[in-house]
Amino acid sequence: MLGRFFKYVEITTKITSLFAFLMGLAFLYYRDQQIHWKLTLLFFAGMFLFDLTTTAINNYIDTKTNDQELTLPRKPAFAALMILLCVSTACGIFLAYLTDIVVLLTGGLCFLGGILYTWGPVPISRLPLGEALSGIFYGLLIPFLLLYINMPEGTFLKLALSSGELVITLHIMPLIGLLLLSAAPACATANIMLANNICDVERDVLVKRYTLAYYLGKKRALLLFSATYYAVYAVHLVMIIIGILPPLCLLFFITLIPVVKNIRVFRKTQNKETTFLCSIKNYILIMSADAGLIFICGLL
Repeated sequence: MLGRFFKYVEITTKITSLFAFLMGLAFLYYRDQQIHWKLTLLFFAGMFLFDLTTTAINNYIDTKTNDQELTLPRKPAFAALMILLCVSTACGIFLAYLTDIVVLLTGGLCFLGGILYTWGPVPISRLPLGEALSGIFYGLLIPFLLLYINMPEGTFLKLALSSGELVITLHIMPLIGLLLLSAAPACATANIMLANNICDVERDVLVKRYTLAYYLGKKRALLLFSATYYAVYAVHLVMIIIGILPPLCLLFFITLIPVVKNIRVFRKTQNKETTFLCSIKNYILIMSADAGLIFICGLL
């Protein structure tokens, strides 16, 4: 039963949230920033459980729409889905209670995006928005929330109610630094979905799912797939030049060799059972090197 549950929530795909979280932790350690473990572990629990929830919702609705079998009977599958949703929501609300309105609003946005990905009159999964939104939610908002709850108040932004007006103060340079730091998980995550949609484009059209790969066409979609990876390395170089990351992080460029090899393999043949794994391999290569090097720099 446990094995079927893990297949239902696709436990092996949760590297996208896990690595983004680990990269954020590594950056906090590199910056000698005190980590509030109670808040951090609560955030991790809510994040991870909701990641399982979104996959469960996706599989539950997709299999019903496409008349396919779930790995679990539908009633237990729905019950598991609701338990995951309730527990992850409770973690999120408690975290917001312990922190502030920014966490509540950002977390609420993440929950809304996850639920509307498959559910609703016009699911996100049937639109050419999946790649961008997955990159934002997994690659940007996870590091943002982790850094926000651990770094000094007002580091990135501040909300205040003054004389009946909501005042938003944005600190531009820290936010730019956050955007640059998030480029690797955002781009690598987006490319997993892009590779999946390229492989499934013909099948998706049959069920009226028109993804970015459909609108771009396979040739341009493959060009975007390659360019997105190269953007990761360009941004990484910028971060080293402007001092967000130390020179030791130039070792990150060693991963360019196997990443380019995987790009070439996927561009030659797009197959869900075989070459789709190239996007997973590239994600692991990029994120393990990124998080690992940042952590090592923190040790030095």
